[in-house]
Amino acid sequence: MSTTTAAVPAARFVDLLAAEWIKLRSLRSTYWALGACAFAVFAFNVNAARADYANYPAYNAEMRAGHVQWALRDAFTNGAAMMLVLAAAGIGAVTVVGEYATGLIRTTFTAVPDRRALMAAKVTVVTAVMTVYGALIASASFAATQAILSGRGTGVPIGRPGALRVVVASALLAPVCALVGMGLAAVIRHSATTMVLTTFVLLLVPSFITDRYPWTAALRDAQPFNAWYRLVDVTYGHNRMLYPRYYPETVTGSWVVFGAWALVAAVVTVVVVDRRDV
Repeated sequence: MSTTTAAVPAARFVDLLAAEWIKLRSLRSTYWALGACAFAVFAFNVNAARADYANYPAYNAEMRAGHVQWALRDAFTNGAAMMLVLAAAGIGAVTVVGEYATGLIRTTFTAVPDRRALMAAKVTVVTAVMTVYGALIASASFAATQAILSGRGTGVPIGRPGALRVVVASALLAPVCALVGMGLAAVIRHSATTMVLTTFVLLLVPSFITDRYPWTAALRDAQPFNAWYRLVDVTYGHNRMLYPRYYPETVTGSWVVFGAWALVAAVVTVVVVDRRDV
């Protein structure tokens, strides 16, 4: 008597997407991280707008004339961007390194032998979630800060040249950094080391590089945080007397930097799983 074992069909990509979505939303830490980051980012930006609202009567004519610049900087401040970078990169890293730390990754790869398809699904889900998350935070911050500043007649509408770019660039900072966190986690596979290196790569390295020489300027402009700063600086080139740029970056180049980091990080996350054992 012979026994015939039916072949188990390969998991469809849509099933992998559903599984990764369940993993992400079932973690309580995800909600805490997203909620705390949203609150901190919103508070940073609203506080900047409140300060300008309160100090506006003391501003001289030149500062009042340049209200567009500081109104849009209030829409998404440097402090808010740093918080978003850390939170997004951390969430991206945890989606990968968390499974390695608990050993769940062995079970996952046993159930789904196609490792690349699995990681591609993980990348897709994280990118989609963080894009929506970034868009919500950036839009809410812009609406709230400009509403506050409108009390002094200095609020900027979304149709103002450069305003939409500030919102879009700030929103996309979240998925870009989340993908970088995933890529580093896939390579390192150690929680603490991944978090430290992610902070170093995304925040510390950009602050150490100058633009005095062509090659250092190119390296500096190739950092995602510096690219974001260029995109949200809508009056770039008009107030550079005190801090001149030797080799100024471009808006197009900054968008390319965003796309390049996201693409390379996604490819590393998907490919590296086949290069190393669990």
